[in-house]
Amino acid sequence: MTLDAEILKALRAPPGAEFSAADLVQRLRCSRSTVRSHIEGLRALGYEIVSDPHRGYRLVSAPDLLHADEILSLLGPVEVVGRDIHVFKETTSTNDVAEKLARDGVREGVVVFAESQTRGRGRLGRRWVSPPGKGLWFSVLLRPNLSPQTVTQLTVAAATALSRAIRQQTDLATEIKWPNDILVQGRKVAGVLTELSAELDHVNHAVLGIGLNVNLTTGDFPPELRKLATSLKVSAGRPVRRAELAAAILRELDRDYGRISRGQFTAVADEWEGQCTTLGRHVSIRLGDRRVTGRAESIDEDGALQLRTDHGHLERITGGDVSLEKS
Repeated sequence: MTLDAEILKALRAPPGAEFSAADLVQRLRCSRSTVRSHIEGLRALGYEIVSDPHRGYRLVSAPDLLHADEILSLLGPVEVVGRDIHVFKETTSTNDVAEKLARDGVREGVVVFAESQTRGRGRLGRRWVSPPGKGLWFSVLLRPNLSPQTVTQLTVAAATALSRAIRQQTDLATEIKWPNDILVQGRKVAGVLTELSAELDHVNHAVLGIGLNVNLTTGDFPPELRKLATSLKVSAGRPVRRAELAAAILRELDRDYGRISRGQFTAVADEWEGQCTTLGRHVSIRLGDRRVTGRAESIDEDGALQLRTDHGHLERITGGDVSLEKS
């Protein structure tokens, strides 16, 4: 953890606590001038840190920006996901950056955030609207011990972790539409794009791309999406602090990735099924040029959808474009 992250963590524990320069020097094992320099640097970024000769430093407020040290200071201990964080002001797609890091041999768990994306993408090559400073657009590099046939477990885990973190931070009820959409009040608020490099029987690495509409307004969406998509701000009626939400998501992702790594996918799947709006419904799934319809019954041990087709056959579905049929 960097010195800035350590300072922010110290000033947040407990909330409203004050630390003298001597306290910070002892805790951080650095000089007073170093502490003073880093405090001034944080103030320049928009952190309101007040100081008193007798009472020390106190963090009054933090800006709503994505800053790696800010997220790290809020995150707490993790096993894998979030142990290294990069934040870009702008990039084409965070998945592109994470993919390059994977090819460079970077260890798993690195997270790439961007304040805006010029070519953000969702599943099936669709464009993801990513206005600057209003959402969480990020990717997580993982090197799971999974086969390509079971990598859907990662998408299921990401959806479950996202839903849990959103509920924690906003009290909004969430639903999951298989395989990768998070819904609030029936409209899409987040999506997961899983891309991987794999051999026939082994995944070299996977990149989880996540887009979450946090503080977008209705006007930020193209007209054709306004009845289909929403944001946490629109749904909750108030803005949401992105750094705190980001830290919560990474904690939950780390928890669920740990469960998968320990062979406990069933526990993740059970939680996922409890929120999924697709199961038990008659659905239409577009698989390239092919279209299948039937009743979505469950997900299997690998995270694939079990579809009872209209002809009575049980078909295993690992992807595709899902539409819920009207009852």
